[in-house]
Amino acid sequence: MTVPTTTALEAESAAPAPAPPAPAPAAPAGRSTLARLGSSFAMFRNRKSITGLAILGFFVLIAVFGDLIAPYGPLEKDYTALKQPPSWQHILGTSHMGEDILSQLIYGTRGVLIVGLLAGVLATALAVAIGVTAGVVTGWKSESLSALTNVFLVLPGLPLMIIIASQFDDPSLLLIAAVLALTGWAWGARVLRAQTMSLRNRDFVQAARANGEPLGRIITVEMLPNLMAIIASSFVGTVTAAVLGLTTLAFIGVIPINNLNWGTILFWAQQNGAFPDYWWWYIPAGLCIAVLGMALSLINFGIDEYVNPRLRSAGERARALRKKGIKPAGGVTAVRNDTTATAAPRQETP
Repeated sequence: MTVPTTTALEAESAAPAPAPPAPAPAAPAGRSTLARLGSSFAMFRNRKSITGLAILGFFVLIAVFGDLIAPYGPLEKDYTALKQPPSWQHILGTSHMGEDILSQLIYGTRGVLIVGLLAGVLATALAVAIGVTAGVVTGWKSESLSALTNVFLVLPGLPLMIIIASQFDDPSLLLIAAVLALTGWAWGARVLRAQTMSLRNRDFVQAARANGEPLGRIITVEMLPNLMAIIASSFVGTVTAAVLGLTTLAFIGVIPINNLNWGTILFWAQQNGAFPDYWWWYIPAGLCIAVLGMALSLINFGIDEYVNPRLRSAGERARALRKKGIKPAGGVTAVRNDTTATAAPRQETP
């Protein structure tokens, strides 16, 4: 047995004790929930989506606070100012009955957004229910749902809307939205069916089936999160089509005049010969339709950039270059042939 010497004992006692391992940093509470919430809204982080959402939010504020913003009532008449051009009293002029055009635009925004959002929700719900179901099931069930979708795809939308809406003397906004949703769900269902058929053969879906998970959980937990971008794009496209359909029905006189919206303003302008002299009567309503359509299109473009991997990677590279102060340039990048560039010129000997 070896006894340690005094020098060895002193050296051992003088040596510093090993430091205890540093505790691992605690993960912030709720980080996973916030990460999941942020990833679900990742499609709205690019500039196109943000710009579109800002414009749409502006119209939503006008629709909500229209009663406080509008300087006059929508049908309030001023018989001393008939077809008057814009002035300080009437910023966007008046109609043939002395009604303030600006007030009509503000009050009409509410009807346009209500019908557009209701039609978008109803049509998207139909598209998800029929499209995802047709993609999950097989055999005659899938073919029957696909045939139903194809029938609604080839139906003429505008004549069908005119026939249904004309059967009611005073159709409500809910009825108009239901008619627009009935004629606008098929496209989204077709896209969702194709994407669901692609997802049902993926490894994670097959693993869920092998584990004995019920079909409802497979659809809601495994498939729908991967379809959210397509569902959002379908919703935005349906809202755009519903807004255009509503203004078209109002412009041709199918919707009663008491359902005030931008289309009824154009209807009365056309009926009273406002084109082209009284520009303040029809140009603002047309611009509102165009700007709202542009906002929805920007949101749709942003979602498409998120869904398409090539567009997403190109957008991320462009944003990274802009952060570094480099302006991304379009076009084709020239590639230098290193073999040709580095080769020494051949010189002939005399």
